[in-house]
Amino acid sequence: MAHKMKDVAKKFLLLGQCVPTVKQNATKIRVKRLELDENLLMYFNKDEFYYCHDPNKMCKTGDIVLIKMLPHKLTKLITHEVQEVVYPFGDVTDPVTGKKVAKARYREDIDREAELYGKLQSAFDYDKAPARGWQEGKKDFTAKPTYTGFHVFDEKDPYAI
Repeated sequence: MAHKMKDVAKKFLLLGQCVPTVKQNATKIRVKRLELDENLLMYFNKDEFYYCHDPNKMCKTGDIVLIKMLPHKLTKLITHEVQEVVYPFGDVTDPVTGKKVAKARYREDIDREAELYGKLQSAFDYDKAPARGWQEGKKDFTAKPTYTGFHVFDEKDPYAI
């Protein structure tokens, strides 16, 4: 029965995080699951990886995305497709209240405290911050193709995993 439930769960929508991949025409998504150890009767984290079809290149490394199983496999590895980007990397939103979050506090609360006690010169302003991707090619290399460096070369390639 456990195997039937696992197969049914894969057919529905899954929530996962985009991770770097070597494949050029697919996106690799890590889905976190809890697996029951029947000897200890405890749940342990288990990561499952899915290669997803992403023709529009919607997701970048670190994004939380929604994926759905394809009616038929595109290749031996590509079994799912990316439906939408739920949370872009670095822009965290509380799913219950819909408010923006910075670490463990709401941004509204941080702004309210700054208004009450006076804003520091070194305080970060989220409203004036540029959107993600403005440092692409300078310090953000998530859009560059990655590959596994199997050979030893004299120069160090920054895009190799």
